[in-house]
Amino acid sequence: MEKILLYFAFKYQGQFDKIYKAIIDKEEIDEEFLKENMEKMNCHYTTIVSDDYPEALKHIACPPFVLFYYGDLELLNKKTIGVIGMRRPSMYGEKATQHLVKGLVEEDYVIVSGMALGIDGIAAKEAMKNKGYSVAILGSGIDYCYPARHRELYEELKKNHLVISEYPLDLKPEKWYFPARNRLIAGLSSALLVTEANLKSGTMITVGYALEQGKDVMCVPSDIFMSDGCNTLIQQGAKLVQNAKDIVEFL
Repeated sequence: MEKILLYFAFKYQGQFDKIYKAIIDKEEIDEEFLKENMEKMNCHYTTIVSDDYPEALKHIACPPFVLFYYGDLELLNKKTIGVIGMRRPSMYGEKATQHLVKGLVEEDYVIVSGMALGIDGIAAKEAMKNKGYSVAILGSGIDYCYPARHRELYEELKKNHLVISEYPLDLKPEKWYFPARNRLIAGLSSALLVTEANLKSGTMITVGYALEQGKDVMCVPSDIFMSDGCNTLIQQGAKLVQNAKDIVEFL
C-alpha cells in the first residue's frame, strides 16, 4: 500500500483530492513510472499507513497521503510550537520573534514554520542560533528551495533538523500550495504563536486552520500604527504573550 500511495503522490503531484479519487477508483499503477520517479528521489518518505507517519496529522482534515522529508522525523514527537508572521516584519516584530524563540528553545520546544521570508525564517534561524531544533514545511517540492534566498537555511534544515513537503521532487510552487501547506504547519504544532501579522494575510489562514484543529493561538501585542493582525486576534480571544514564560504557563 505504501508504494501505491507513493505512485499516486508522484502522478498527481501530492494533490490530496486527486490522490483520494485515484484510491477510490482503484486506479492501476504504472510500475515503470513509479520506478523512474523513485530513482529521482533523494529524500525519505512516509505514508499515512506507515508506522512513522506523524500522529498529529492523522487528526486534521485532508491529511497528506505521503510526506517527503529530509532530516529527523523524530523531532515531531517532541514539544512543537508553530511560530509564524509577516514576510516584511518591523524591527519590533523581528526582535519579539528572536526573544520568544530563544526562550522557547530553552524550554525544549521545537520551532515549526514555513521557511518563508520574514518571521518564519527568523524563527528558524534563532532556534538554530540557540542550539535548538526547527521544522520547515514547504509549499513546493521537497527538492525545490523556495524562497531561493533561503538556500543556506534550507540546506542546514535538511542536514540537522527537518524539512517536510507533501509535494514530490523539485516541483515548483503554485499559489494555492501555500494555503494548503499552512494546514500542515498548524497540524504539526501543539499551539501557534503569531509574533507580527496583518489581518489579511497567509498567517491568518494558518490561524484559521489552528482554530479549526482546536489549537491554542497566542499573539504578541503590536504597535497599533504598524500592523493589525495580532491585536485583532487578541481582541477575539487569542492569548497575549510577552515572554516564553507566558507561553509555557499557558500551555
